[in-house]
Amino acid sequence: MTADQVSTRGRLAGLDGLRGLAALFVVLHHCWLLSFPGFPVNGAPAWTGWLLYGHFAVVVFIVLSGFSLAVSPARNGWRLGSARTFAVRRAWRILPPYWAALAFSLVVAWTVIPQPGQEVPTGRSVLFFGLLLQDVFGSPSPNGALWSIAVEAQLYFVFPLMLLILRRKGAAVLLGAVSALVVAVGALAPVVPVVDVLMRLTPQFAVLFAVGAVCAGIVRADERQAGLPWHWFAAAAAVPVLLLIVLAGPVWVVANFFWVDLAIGPAAGLLLTAVATGRPGWLVRLLDTRPLRRLGSFSYSLYLIHAPLVVMVNRLFLAPLMPPGVPMFLLTLVLAVPVCVGAAWLFASVFELPFQRHRSWKGLREAVRARFR
Repeated sequence: MTADQVSTRGRLAGLDGLRGLAALFVVLHHCWLLSFPGFPVNGAPAWTGWLLYGHFAVVVFIVLSGFSLAVSPARNGWRLGSARTFAVRRAWRILPPYWAALAFSLVVAWTVIPQPGQEVPTGRSVLFFGLLLQDVFGSPSPNGALWSIAVEAQLYFVFPLMLLILRRKGAAVLLGAVSALVVAVGALAPVVPVVDVLMRLTPQFAVLFAVGAVCAGIVRADERQAGLPWHWFAAAAAVPVLLLIVLAGPVWVVANFFWVDLAIGPAAGLLLTAVATGRPGWLVRLLDTRPLRRLGSFSYSLYLIHAPLVVMVNRLFLAPLMPPGVPMFLLTLVLAVPVCVGAAWLFASVFELPFQRHRSWKGLREAVRARFR
């Protein structure tokens, strides 16, 4: 790995840019959804059709999460260290901005406008979303983007076990075991009601998470393995899936997200491997430009708070003035995207970035005191 592929702090160039673009794609997706009703039927112009698939940005997030968390253990023989320390650090990283975003979303839903297609949140919403159990127990959602945070948090519990399997049995056993279990759930769910309940947990994301972890091991492998043309492997894995998506159409794809997600996983993992090993150079340089790095630095906040903001802009300001369609879509983009990005930056400055810079309440309190002296 060359020096220009990693920053002075060990940051893998390009990954922050991928996070930022994935989060921005989800924002664009929700702007599209509110401007062209009928999802998953695509009644929009063909040039906007790619925005129907915001779900796949979450697929990238899950693979990237497994990848990022496994980079350090991959350097140390797949050893995580203390599981308790890992859990505390993950909670410190995701919960403060998540709970703040949940509070914001609840206030908007209670006092301004609820999410489209959802009832006003109830006490059950507060309880289940607060405990990250919204994918287990149903309740009115205050924010259409928060569902995936529960899935990721649940994957953190199995991450130490994944590393143990990687250390003792290797990548093939891990991917084979997780894939076999998940595929069995997907195959049995339509005919076994008890198994069908597990589909609420989005089990395919466990495979995607494992793919990310295994690909982190490739990046930390010897130079010969890391130097392979992973970007071409990613393209070869992606082309058949893209053809399937185009030929099958959105109605079929949305109904079969479980299987399509599994098919996309290898391509996403190989793409991360390519970017993390510096290939192709032009793409890594683009992803590592300052604007995309900056966007990636608060992409979590952007993902967390954008949905209520997009709904307010579209439903309160534009819907009374115009019908759904291209003009509404373009105006929603022009108004909502800057609002979401600016609000997310401010939100992250208070609820996300300080918790990244300071790893304890003591350090955080001292930083606050120093700021206001």
